[in-house]
Amino acid sequence: QVRIVESGGGLVQAGQSLRLSCTASGTTNLINAMGWYRQAPEKERELVAALSYGGRIIYADSVKGRFTISGDNAQNTVYLQMNSLKPEDTAVYYCTSGHWSGTYYPTSRWGQGTRVTVSS
Repeated sequence: QVRIVESGGGLVQAGQSLRLSCTASGTTNLINAMGWYRQAPEKERELVAALSYGGRIIYADSVKGRFTISGDNAQNTVYLQMNSLKPEDTAVYYCTSGHWSGTYYPTSRWGQGTRVTVSS
């Protein structure tokens, strides 16, 4: 069983930065990718960024050039550096473990979520 723990959310003003962290523990031998999703109020959950252990990365168009995903495969840890934050980035951010096969496929293991609020 995999356990996902996120941290790093908070309240910031527009234009500022935040860094989210996530670690997967437990039975992690089948994980070869990790990703971040977010869900804003009254909106569907969307993929923000994902990283394969082989170095493949994908980003949502809305965050390209502002967010950077990185990780430490050996520690099953992934980070999301969020710069130039906008009020529309306000959401609960969830970390997932997953698989990479051409694109990112999350498993059923999700973290509890960390809230990011960006004020204008």
